[in-house]
Amino acid sequence: MKNRTAGFKVKIAAALTAVLLAGMTGAACGSTGDTEDSSAAQNSMSKEEDTDTGGIAENDTGEDIQREEEKAGETEIQVFIAASLQNVMTKLAENYNSRHPEVKITYHADSSGTLLIQMLEGYECDVFFSAAQKQMDQLEAEGLTVDGTRTDAVRNRVIVIARKDSNTKVTGLSDLGKAESIALAGGSVPVGRYTRQALVNMGVLRETGDAAEITASEISKAFGGVEISEQDNVSKVLLAVAEGSCEAGTVYCTDLYGYEDELEILETVDYELTGEVIYPVSQVVNPLADEVQTKAAEEFLAYILSDEAKPVFEEYYYDTE
Repeated sequence: MKNRTAGFKVKIAAALTAVLLAGMTGAACGSTGDTEDSSAAQNSMSKEEDTDTGGIAENDTGEDIQREEEKAGETEIQVFIAASLQNVMTKLAENYNSRHPEVKITYHADSSGTLLIQMLEGYECDVFFSAAQKQMDQLEAEGLTVDGTRTDAVRNRVIVIARKDSNTKVTGLSDLGKAESIALAGGSVPVGRYTRQALVNMGVLRETGDAAEITASEISKAFGGVEISEQDNVSKVLLAVAEGSCEAGTVYCTDLYGYEDELEILETVDYELTGEVIYPVSQVVNPLADEVQTKAAEEFLAYILSDEAKPVFEEYYYDTE
C-alpha cells in the first residue's frame, strides 16, 4: 500500500513538471501550440491518476489486506525438544500449523543434556521442552528462561524393552545381566540418569551424589560383565533394541509408539525407583527474536499447555494428569 501511494505521487509530480515545461517552452518560442501541449500533459496526468487510483481501488480488497497482514506476521520459531518428544511434537506442530500457517515451527530433537549445552553456547532457541528437571534448572539458573513461563507439562515412565522374538530371559531391571548385551543411554541423558537412579535404589549400583556420574563400565561390572552399548539419546537406544543389535534396553513408555508390533515391555519401572519422570517446558530468552517471533513462541507454548493438546499427548502414551 505504501509503495503504490509513493508511485502515485511521483507520477503526479512528473505530470505537473511536464505542464510547466510545456508552458515555458511555448512562451519562449512564441508557439501557438502551447494550449494543445498543456492539454495533452493534463490529459496524460489525468489518465495516470485514473489508472493509479483505479489500481488501488481494484486490488486492495478486504481479502488482499488480510493476506498482507498475514504475510507481515510470518515468522519462524526454534523449538528444542527431548528426543522422546519427536513423534508427538510432529503431530502438535501439524495441528498448530493448520490454524497458524504463518508460523514455521523448526524443532531440534536430541538429548536434553545436548540441547542444554547448545543453548548455553548461544544457539538460537525460543522454546525448550526437556525430559527432566535438571536441564531446565540449569537453564533457569543461567537466566535463559522467560520469567513465569516454566511449566511441568507431562509425565512419562521408564520401561525395560526387548524384541518380541528375542526369547530373552530378562524380566526387568533386576536381571538385566541375563542379556547378552544391553543398550543404555548415557548419564547426561535423562532416561539414562533415571535408569541409574533406579539401579541405585534397588541396591544394584553404589550410592552416589549424582547417579548420572555412574559409568557404563560400572553398570557392566554390577551385572557380571554384560556388554553395555551406551547411546547419546533415547531414540538410539530404541533403535539398538528394535534392530536387534542389543537384547534389551531402557527407554520411555512413549518411545514404544509405532513399535508395538516389534517390541515388548518387560517391566514398567515404578516411580519409587526412578522418581517422577516430569517433562518441563519453558519459553527461552532469545535476543535475536523480533516482536513477531517472540509472540509466536509465546502462543505456541500456550498451545502445548492447553486442554486441546492433552489428547494428542495421551495418544502418544504421555500422562497429562
